[in-house]
Amino acid sequence: MFPIKDKVIIITGASSGIGEATARLLASRGAHVVLGARRTERLKVLVSAIEADGGSAVHQALDVTDPKQMEAIVALARKQYGRVDVLVNNAGVMPLSPLEALKIDEWNRMIDVNIRGVLHGIAAVLPVMQAQGTGQIVNIASIGAYEVSPTAAVYCATKYAVRAITEGLRLEAGPGIRVTLVSPGVTESELADSISDAGAAALMKEYRRHAIPASAIAGAITYAIEQPADVDVNELVVRPAAQRA
Repeated sequence: MFPIKDKVIIITGASSGIGEATARLLASRGAHVVLGARRTERLKVLVSAIEADGGSAVHQALDVTDPKQMEAIVALARKQYGRVDVLVNNAGVMPLSPLEALKIDEWNRMIDVNIRGVLHGIAAVLPVMQAQGTGQIVNIASIGAYEVSPTAAVYCATKYAVRAITEGLRLEAGPGIRVTLVSPGVTESELADSISDAGAAALMKEYRRHAIPASAIAGAITYAIEQPADVDVNELVVRPAAQRA
């Protein structure tokens, strides 16, 4: 494995769950982590904890639905550390509901964060990586990128889109730029807290009985990043051992 030490890694949605766990793990391996999320008070606490452990981290408010904010965090990484080696496109939302509930605002929010947010990240960082001649983009999808379940039609549609975008990027990005899709199964996170539909919330509570910790997904992301420059880990699906669907 090639060392992660001194790599400059931007992580979106870094204030909790997979994003936070990934930030902690990569910083412990010597990476410079640049953390973005809307909840800046949590980012401040996380950066302080990383620095207390001897790591290197900075943070900035980030709403991935705003392309200018995505450009700004890339600019922060370059100003602070001189380059961008990896973008972890992690920010996402999951307010599940049956289609007949007609929660159009929630559908639009998922499309804006889960699809447009990923595209905004790619748009902000790809020209930088192409100019450098090297870089890696890690997009976080879901097992919902491979199958559809009741109440999750729109969410799964957004993750199918992330999977398609990632494959297209892999084909187009050019030499020196690696592209990885990481698709978590049931993982401990705050995603389910956004479910406003009572029926969907009950289903999700049962579904999440065998959740794996966010650190498991952080480990998969780290594995993809630490490969030699000529090795591109394109796709990882990480489920709990007890999850059969």
